[in-house]
Formats: sequence, structure tokens, C-alpha cells
Amino acid sequence: MNPMVDAPSTAMLSNVVSQAMDLDFELPDPEDDSISPFDFNQAIDQAWEICDRFDLQTEIWRGRILRAVRDRERYGGDERGAGFLAWLKEREITKSRAYNLIELASSADALLEQGSVELDSVTHFSKQAFIETAQSPPEVQVLVGDAARDGKRITKNHVKQVAEEWTAVTSDLLPEPIRAKAADNSLPSKYLAPLVKEMEKLPEQHQEAIQAEMSERPDLDTVKDMTLSARYLSRYLESAAQVQTMANGTMDLELALEEALRLDCLNLTADLVHQAAQLENAMAKLHTSWKRLGSLSDRLYVESGASTPHLRQLLDSLGSLAGDSLSLPMGDLATGRTIRIQMLPEE
Repeated sequence: MNPMVDAPSTAMLSNVVSQAMDLDFELPDPEDDSISPFDFNQAIDQAWEICDRFDLQTEIWRGRILRAVRDRERYGGDERGAGFLAWLKEREITKSRAYNLIELASSADALLEQGSVELDSVTHFSKQAFIETAQSPPEVQVLVGDAARDGKRITKNHVKQVAEEWTAVTSDLLPEPIRAKAADNSLPSKYLAPLVKEMEKLPEQHQEAIQAEMSERPDLDTVKDMTLSARYLSRYLESAAQVQTMANGTMDLELALEEALRLDCLNLTADLVHQAAQLENAMAKLHTSWKRLGSLSDRLYVESGASTPHLRQLLDSLGSLAGDSLSLPMGDLATGRTIRIQMLPEE
């Protein structure tokens, strides 16, 4: 194990203390007309970066502290995790925040141990950029770490750009002509990462069709068109698998898809099927809520009586929702419409 990771690093701790001292700075007067906009913004940006670095280092250490407390409780605690949760409650720290900080600390330790990011380079990262780097593939981590080692200020956008460039020249889902154009910067890599993300959701046969189209016309317009096509394809396939109304075995989803492609109305078809899936889901939730409302109404009716006229009035007012015929006014009672739904008895 890397001693820089396991033991509390004196160098990093000193850096944190130094940053804490740096926080005692003066901000420019926003009402001082003698300060140029450039100088004002530069001073604000520098102050913000200092706070950002301080936040990152502090949260890494908080995560390490929390991890140590958690592991200590696991090692010597009588009840599983109870001591750690009590420790969090005493300090008004939510469980989700605690584990987010622990995850950040573990990511930082992994990056340092692997050598992707050096200890002295951590101060070049914004907090979000560091988290984004920790969640990136190892190759992207190395590229970002090299930039930080060279003294470059690492922002979230920088990490995103590096990840997009790496995806553009390495993804097997992109045909060779597209990767070649990405490598010589004749095709912007920022358009290729979304395409790869959408293609990953598709079956192989649909991936091959998109690859063939891009190989034939390896240009930006084709990439944009294929990104939209892949998005609608994945929406169609995912939604169609969820719609129970179509699960009767009498229709062929692929043939319907082919016809939609031939008519150039894939987006319309995908949205239709997606909306159908949402409607079925809403109907299922409606039935569950209706059954629950009826059960609660029956129980309250039994518990109440003549001595509770207002509770009975409450039950009466909800009768239009608890019975077999649901009724819901939309808008003004005088001029609005009313939605009515008949709940048929279960067979």
C-alpha cells in the first residue's frame, strides 16, 4: 500500500492548513469604480479557486475520518453499524452525505495509489473536476493527471473534454473513418461521446446499421443524425418491452420499426410507444392508489360514527374517488370538464 494514502500525509495536511490561512483574503469592493471589470473578475476567480481547492481537500479528509470511524465501529462495535450511525446523528451528518464523502476519500486514495494523480497536483483540481476524474476510465485519469502535473487548472469541463476525445479515438462502436477524423480534429469529439453513449444501449444489429451509415458518410451531419436515430431507437426498444398491451404475441416489433424507418417517422413512433408505457405505468399506480384509498376509507368509516360528523363529511367528500366510478373536476366547476373513470370488478 502507498504510505501517502494510508497514513495521514504531513505534506497534504500542511497544504490544507496553508489553504486555510489563504482564506483570510480581501475581496474587491463591488462599488469601487476604479477597479476595472477585468481586475475585479480576476480577483473573484482567484478567491473562488482557493475556496474550491480548500473544499476539495477538506472533504477528502472528512471522508477519511468518517471511513475510520465506520471501520472502527465495524471492528469493535456490538451492533452492526449502530455506533457509526449514532456518531453521525450526534454531529448532524446524514448517512447519504457521510457515504458520499467516504466514496470521495476512497476515490482520492485510489487515484493517488495508482499514480494517476500526484499528491502535489490535487490543488490544481476543482472539487467537481476531481470527482469527475475519479469516475472516469483509467486512461482518462492518466491524461487528466498529466495535465494537473504540468500545472494546468483542472475544471469539470476539462475532464469532460478529455473524456470525449478519448472516447472518440478509442471506442469500437465508432467505425474507423470516424475515429480517424476525430484523431486529426477534423470531426469535433464533443459530438461523438453522446453518440457512443446512445449506441451502447442498442442491440448489435442496430449498432451495425448505424456504423454502416457513418462509414459511408463520415461527416458531422451524419453523426448528428445517427445520434438522434440511436436515441429514438433505444427509446422505442426499451418502451416497447415495457408495454403490456403489445405483449400479446401477434405483432412484430422489428417489422413495425422497419416501416417507421421507411416512412422516416421513427421519432414519432418512439414517442408514441414511450407515451404508452408511461400511461400503463400511470394506470397501474392509479389502481394501487384507488385500492389503498378504498381500504383506508372503509377502516375510517368503521372507526367513526355519529359523534364524528366532520370525519363522515370528509369521507363523503372523497366518495367520488373511493367508489367504483372515479370523478375528478378539471378547472372551474361551472365551466371546466370532468374526468370520469369506471373501475370494473376484478374477474
